[in-house]
Amino acid sequence: MAEKGMISPFEPNLVRELRTDRALPLRPAISYGLSSYGYDIRLSPVEFRIFRHIPGTVVDPKNFNPQNLEPTPLHTDENGSYFILPAHSYGLGVALERLEIPENITVICIGKSTYARCGIIANLTPAEAAWRGHLTLEFSNSSSADCRIYANEGVVQLLFFEGEHCAISYEARRGKYQDQTEIVTLPRV
Repeated sequence: MAEKGMISPFEPNLVRELRTDRALPLRPAISYGLSSYGYDIRLSPVEFRIFRHIPGTVVDPKNFNPQNLEPTPLHTDENGSYFILPAHSYGLGVALERLEIPENITVICIGKSTYARCGIIANLTPAEAAWRGHLTLEFSNSSSADCRIYANEGVVQLLFFEGEHCAISYEARRGKYQDQTEIVTLPRV
Protein backbone atom coordinates (compact mmCIF):
# COMPACT_ATOMS: atom_id res chain seq x y z
CA MET A 1 0.00 0.00 0.00
CA ALA A 2 2.86 2.36 0.80
CA GLU A 3 4.40 1.91 -2.66
CA LYS A 4 0.99 2.67 -4.20
CA GLY A 5 0.74 6.12 -2.62
CA MET A 6 -0.14 5.61 1.06
CA ILE A 7 3.26 7.16 1.97
CA SER A 8 4.95 9.68 -0.28
CA PRO A 9 7.87 9.87 -0.65
CA PHE A 10 8.22 6.21 0.34
CA GLU A 11 11.55 4.70 1.40
CA PRO A 12 11.41 0.87 1.08
CA ASN A 13 14.51 0.35 3.25
CA LEU A 14 15.53 1.42 6.73
CA VAL A 15 18.00 4.26 6.12
CA ARG A 16 20.70 4.76 8.78
CA GLU A 17 23.22 6.84 6.83
CA LEU A 18 22.81 9.91 4.63
CA ARG A 19 24.84 11.76 2.08
CA THR A 20 23.76 15.36 1.59
CA ASP A 21 26.29 15.93 -1.18
CA ARG A 22 27.91 13.36 -3.48
CA ALA A 23 31.33 14.82 -2.66
CA LEU A 24 30.85 14.18 1.06
CA PRO A 25 31.08 10.83 2.88
CA LEU A 26 28.05 9.10 4.39
CA ARG A 27 27.15 10.29 7.88
CA PRO A 28 25.04 8.59 10.57
CA ALA A 29 21.34 9.42 10.50
CA ILE A 30 18.44 8.81 12.85
CA SER A 31 16.78 5.94 10.98
CA TYR A 32 13.78 6.38 8.72
CA GLY A 33 11.90 4.28 6.20
CA LEU A 34 10.38 0.83 6.38
CA SER A 35 10.87 -0.93 9.72
CA SER A 36 9.83 -4.37 11.02
CA TYR A 37 6.14 -3.59 11.58
CA GLY A 38 5.86 0.06 10.70
CA TYR A 39 7.40 3.05 9.04
CA ASP A 40 9.65 5.75 10.50
CA ILE A 41 8.73 9.15 9.09
CA ARG A 42 10.99 12.19 8.88
CA LEU A 43 10.69 15.71 10.21
CA SER A 44 10.27 18.27 7.45
CA PRO A 45 12.82 21.11 7.32
CA VAL A 46 10.05 23.52 6.26
CA GLU A 47 8.85 24.63 9.68
CA PHE A 48 9.17 24.12 13.44
CA ARG A 49 7.46 26.28 16.06
CA ILE A 50 7.87 26.46 19.81
CA PHE A 51 5.40 27.68 22.40
CA ARG A 52 6.25 30.93 24.11
CA HIS A 53 4.65 32.45 27.14
CA ILE A 54 2.71 35.65 26.62
CA PRO A 55 2.08 37.16 30.07
CA GLY A 56 -1.61 37.31 30.89
CA THR A 57 -2.68 34.77 28.27
CA VAL A 58 -3.85 31.20 28.47
CA VAL A 59 -3.56 28.81 25.52
CA ASP A 60 -7.13 28.06 24.44
CA PRO A 61 -7.72 25.21 21.95
CA LYS A 62 -11.11 26.73 21.05
CA ASN A 63 -9.64 30.14 20.31
CA PHE A 64 -5.99 29.49 19.60
CA ASN A 65 -3.74 32.53 19.38
CA PRO A 66 -1.01 31.92 16.76
CA GLN A 67 1.14 34.43 18.67
CA ASN A 68 1.69 31.67 21.26
CA LEU A 69 3.91 29.89 18.73
CA GLU A 70 7.12 31.30 17.35
CA PRO A 71 9.10 29.95 14.42
CA THR A 72 12.53 28.61 15.22
CA PRO A 73 15.32 28.64 12.64
CA LEU A 74 16.72 25.59 10.90
CA HIS A 75 20.42 25.16 11.70
CA THR A 76 22.92 23.07 9.74
CA ASP A 77 26.33 21.65 10.59
CA GLU A 78 28.35 18.52 9.75
CA ASN A 79 25.75 16.38 11.59
CA GLY A 80 22.83 17.59 9.48
CA SER A 81 20.00 20.10 9.63
CA TYR A 82 18.15 20.54 12.91
CA PHE A 83 15.82 22.63 15.01
CA ILE A 84 16.49 23.34 18.69
CA LEU A 85 13.75 22.51 21.18
CA PRO A 86 14.56 24.42 24.40
CA ALA A 87 14.59 22.67 27.77
CA HIS A 88 11.16 22.18 29.36
CA SER A 89 9.35 23.42 26.25
CA TYR A 90 6.91 22.20 23.64
CA GLY A 91 7.21 22.39 19.87
CA LEU A 92 5.31 21.60 16.69
CA GLY A 93 6.80 20.32 13.47
CA VAL A 94 5.44 18.61 10.39
CA ALA A 95 6.14 15.30 8.68
CA LEU A 96 8.10 15.34 5.45
CA GLU A 97 6.04 12.41 4.15
CA ARG A 98 2.46 12.85 2.98
CA LEU A 99 0.06 10.11 4.05
CA GLU A 100 -3.07 8.87 2.31
CA ILE A 101 -4.61 6.33 4.66
CA PRO A 102 -7.00 3.72 3.20
CA GLU A 103 -10.48 3.29 4.71
CA ASN A 104 -9.53 0.01 6.42
CA ILE A 105 -6.32 1.25 8.10
CA THR A 106 -5.69 3.35 11.21
CA VAL A 107 -2.21 4.58 12.09
CA ILE A 108 -0.77 5.09 15.56
CA CYS A 109 2.28 7.36 15.87
CA ILE A 110 4.86 6.71 18.59
CA GLY A 111 8.16 8.32 19.52
CA LYS A 112 11.52 6.89 18.55
CA SER A 113 13.76 5.61 21.32
CA THR A 114 16.71 7.75 20.16
CA TYR A 115 14.77 10.91 21.05
CA ALA A 116 13.04 9.40 24.09
CA ARG A 117 16.47 8.75 25.61
CA CYS A 118 17.21 12.47 25.24
CA GLY A 119 14.01 13.45 27.07
CA ILE A 120 11.93 14.17 23.97
CA ILE A 121 8.36 12.92 24.18
CA ALA A 122 6.38 12.65 20.94
CA ASN A 123 2.72 13.36 21.72
CA LEU A 124 0.99 12.29 18.55
CA THR A 125 -2.57 11.48 17.66
CA PRO A 126 -3.68 8.71 15.29
CA ALA A 127 -4.12 9.10 11.56
CA GLU A 128 -7.62 7.76 11.11
CA ALA A 129 -9.08 5.75 8.24
CA ALA A 130 -9.18 7.82 5.01
CA TRP A 131 -7.12 10.68 6.47
CA ARG A 132 -4.78 12.52 4.06
CA GLY A 133 -1.99 15.02 4.49
CA HIS A 134 1.23 15.82 6.32
CA LEU A 135 1.01 15.03 10.04
CA THR A 136 1.60 17.87 12.46
CA LEU A 137 4.06 16.45 14.99
CA GLU A 138 4.07 17.46 18.66
CA PHE A 139 7.17 17.25 20.87
CA SER A 140 7.80 17.95 24.53
CA ASN A 141 11.33 18.40 25.85
CA SER A 142 11.14 17.04 29.39
CA SER A 143 14.88 17.38 29.97
CA SER A 144 16.72 20.28 31.56
CA ALA A 145 18.83 20.77 28.42
CA ASP A 146 18.07 22.13 24.97
CA CYS A 147 17.79 19.34 22.40
CA ARG A 148 18.29 19.07 18.66
CA ILE A 149 15.54 17.56 16.53
CA TYR A 150 16.95 16.63 13.13
CA ALA A 151 15.11 17.49 9.92
CA ASN A 152 15.12 15.00 7.02
CA GLU A 153 15.73 12.16 9.50
CA GLY A 154 13.51 9.76 11.43
CA VAL A 155 11.46 11.36 14.17
CA VAL A 156 8.45 9.10 14.90
CA GLN A 157 7.35 5.59 13.99
CA LEU A 158 4.00 4.80 12.42
CA LEU A 159 2.27 1.53 13.29
CA PHE A 160 -0.50 0.40 10.95
CA PHE A 161 -3.63 -1.48 12.03
CA GLU A 162 -5.82 -3.10 9.40
CA GLY A 163 -9.48 -3.88 9.97
CA GLU A 164 -12.79 -3.90 8.18
CA HIS A 165 -13.76 -0.81 6.25
CA CYS A 166 -15.07 1.67 8.80
CA ALA A 167 -18.70 2.80 8.76
CA ILE A 168 -17.79 6.50 8.60
CA SER A 169 -14.24 7.43 7.60
CA TYR A 170 -12.38 10.60 8.50
CA GLU A 171 -12.96 11.82 4.96
CA ALA A 172 -16.69 10.97 5.00
CA ARG A 173 -17.28 12.90 8.22
CA ARG A 174 -15.27 15.83 6.84
CA GLY A 175 -12.57 15.76 9.51
CA LYS A 176 -11.21 19.20 10.32
CA TYR A 177 -7.55 18.22 9.79
CA GLN A 178 -7.99 16.63 6.36
CA ASP A 179 -5.43 17.52 3.65
CA GLN A 180 -2.88 19.25 5.90
CA THR A 181 -0.02 20.76 3.92
CA GLU A 182 3.66 20.66 4.82
CA ILE A 183 3.30 23.42 7.41
CA VAL A 184 2.32 23.28 11.09
CA THR A 185 -1.46 23.10 11.44
CA LEU A 186 -2.86 24.95 14.45
CA PRO A 187 -5.71 23.66 16.67
CA ARG A 188 -9.19 23.88 15.14
CA VAL A 189 -12.66 23.48 16.57
